[in-house]
Amino acid sequence: MKRVVVKVGSAVLAQNGVLAEERMQALVDFLSQLHQSHEVILVSSGAVAAGYIQLQLDRKILQNKQALASIGQPVLMNRYAQKFSKYDILTAQVLVTAANFRKAGDITRIKNTVDTLLLNKVIPIVNENDATATQELVLGDNDQLSAYITKHTDSDMLIILSDIDAYYDSDPRENPNAKVLKVVNSIEDSQLQKNANPNNLFATGGIVTKLKAAAYLLECGNSMFLSSGFDLHDVKSFMLEDKHLGGTLFKKEF
Repeated sequence: MKRVVVKVGSAVLAQNGVLAEERMQALVDFLSQLHQSHEVILVSSGAVAAGYIQLQLDRKILQNKQALASIGQPVLMNRYAQKFSKYDILTAQVLVTAANFRKAGDITRIKNTVDTLLLNKVIPIVNENDATATQELVLGDNDQLSAYITKHTDSDMLIILSDIDAYYDSDPRENPNAKVLKVVNSIEDSQLQKNANPNNLFATGGIVTKLKAAAYLLECGNSMFLSSGFDLHDVKSFMLEDKHLGGTLFKKEF
C-alpha cells in the first residue's frame, strides 16, 4: 500500500475570515476514498483561521497569530474528527516544529508515531506547533513542513491542494495565455528566489514555497503533485483513476 502526504493550505480552508466548511467536507470525502487504497497523512493549515472565528486579533502581530493558532488548533481538529467520523475513520493530532527535523532522535520518534497510527488505520493530521514557533511561523509554511514529513516518513508522494491549480510556464494572473506544465523534472534556481505571494489573508506561502517543497523532494528522489483544493476533480482523477487530466506532477527523471 502506497503512503501519501496530502497538504491543504489556509487559502482553501479559510473563506471570509471563517473555515470553509463545504471545502473541508469535500476534502474529507476525498481523503476517505483515498484511505481505502493508500496510507494517508494529512498536513493541514487552518488553525489561525479557526482561532480567528473565536477571537478577532490582529493577525499581523506574531504573538496574536500564535495565540490564534493555539485557540484554533483544537477547533480545527474537532471539525476534522467530526467529519471523518462519518466514515468511521479515527484521526490523530501530530504537532511538530522545524527544529524537530534537525534532530535524528526527533525524526525517528515522529516516524514511529506516524507508523503506529497508520498501522492502525488512523489518519495523522500534522501541523506546525505555532505556539512555540518563532521564525518558522513568520517565514515558514506548511508546504515545506509537508515536504519534510514526506521524506522522513518514507512516503511515496506529496500532494499539495491549493488555490494554485498547477505550475504554469508564466504567471496566469498576468498572462492569459499561460500554459500548465503537466510534468516537471527540474526547477530552475531563479524560480526559487522569487518572493512568495500568497493570495489569502491567512496564507503564508504562494507558488514559490510550493516550488521549494517540490525542489527539495526532487532532490530526495520523491515526487509531488500540485492541484486545486477548490475543485478536487484533478486530484481525484490522478489518485483514484490514474488519469493525469490537470495539475502538475513534479517527478525526477531517471
